[in-house]
Amino acid sequence: MSAGSLPGHSGMILSSDEALVVAFFPPAAKVGRPLPKSRQMPASLSFSLKQARRLALTAQGFGGRQPPVPVKPSRINRLIDRLGILQIDSVNALVRSHYLPLFSRLGQYRADLLDQAAWSQGRQRTLFEYWGHEASLLPLSMYPLMRWRMQRASRGEDIYQQLARFGREQQDTVRRVLACVQEQGALGAGSLSTRQERAGPWWDWSAEKHALEWLFAAGEVTVAGRRGFERLYDLPERVIPPAILAQPLLSEAEAQRGLIRHAASALGVGTEKDLRDYFRLGPADSRPRLAELVEAGELLCCEVEGWRQPAYCLPEPKLRRKVEASALLSPFDSLIWERSRTERLFDFRYRLEIYTPPDKRVYGYYVLPFLHNERIAARVDLRAERAAGRLAVHAVHEEASGLDDEGMLALAVNLRRMADWLGLAQVQLNCPRASAARLRVALASIDGA
Repeated sequence: MSAGSLPGHSGMILSSDEALVVAFFPPAAKVGRPLPKSRQMPASLSFSLKQARRLALTAQGFGGRQPPVPVKPSRINRLIDRLGILQIDSVNALVRSHYLPLFSRLGQYRADLLDQAAWSQGRQRTLFEYWGHEASLLPLSMYPLMRWRMQRASRGEDIYQQLARFGREQQDTVRRVLACVQEQGALGAGSLSTRQERAGPWWDWSAEKHALEWLFAAGEVTVAGRRGFERLYDLPERVIPPAILAQPLLSEAEAQRGLIRHAASALGVGTEKDLRDYFRLGPADSRPRLAELVEAGELLCCEVEGWRQPAYCLPEPKLRRKVEASALLSPFDSLIWERSRTERLFDFRYRLEIYTPPDKRVYGYYVLPFLHNERIAARVDLRAERAAGRLAVHAVHEEASGLDDEGMLALAVNLRRMADWLGLAQVQLNCPRASAARLRVALASIDGA
């Protein structure tokens, strides 16, 4: 298996050894049955592509008023509740990906507030880690919606085969590691490892690391915090609030319906594949649940201009006349992480080229799409050169329709704000393209204002 690809994950983009762990919840290999014709409702709504974009952007938290500075924790929590999930990724070429979606929507916020929400103790903690859409941060309120997945994992179902086999064959190691966590509290895999030989790349984990990941997938431990980027595992009862743990166990069907409802709310409008992908449900689970939600009137079937598949939305969707938003997007932003949907919505084909040999890259190593007024207008290859105190722009690639002067100024403003947010004094253009000359003029007009 090559780095950057996983069996059963066609088209999935991975970023690093940390992100490889997402394979523990691979999409189901077998395609589930389509919605029975008797339970399919005719499309009662029809949206133009422009309307679908506006629904999606609004649902994803774009186009609202920028909050006053400083951004309060309550505003951060409301946005994460709205999205339902932040994908975690370890690549730090610019800033780790889970920090970027909040910046794209809220502007300059204190990144330590997200750390506090994710990994602090007591009331300030509002998030937990689990496999949502890949390795993810989710609101604590969604913990009950994930317990069915934990139960499946404990049975070796819907997880990566290597981990399932380890859970079956190495229960003595699993129980020994769990006992250490029970006795000592939050522990990282490194502090438990008994291996003598040097670890190899990618999947060459110690037995203790495998045990911790199996326990984490099964819900017997959770992430209490992080040391650097290393997970520290502890018992759920020492991390998750008692009121959350005490909630009655939902059936698989109830939990899956809840996840699809949340996906529909966060996406605005989406196909069955879009909805199930948001929380990585398999088609055999999502299709009957979607049919039940449609039959109950909780979701409506609709049509979107140019889409071959039927789409779904919440009842009484509210369409805005215009969504004005300019933002640099993380490669793992929930607006664009489903690449086929991104093509359907924005006519924008996007692939991450981290694992592509440098001489074969088309756009660059760590490329952020630039959203500007309802379209993705450019791609920007960025790097945070922290030692030199600068945000380096290695490439700017405009889409076919290009950026007018107002759009180029908006990009310059976003780059300056990002540099300020990251504590970098300078925006440095290292790209020779003609668009860089226009961007240089725009940056100069901002800095000279």
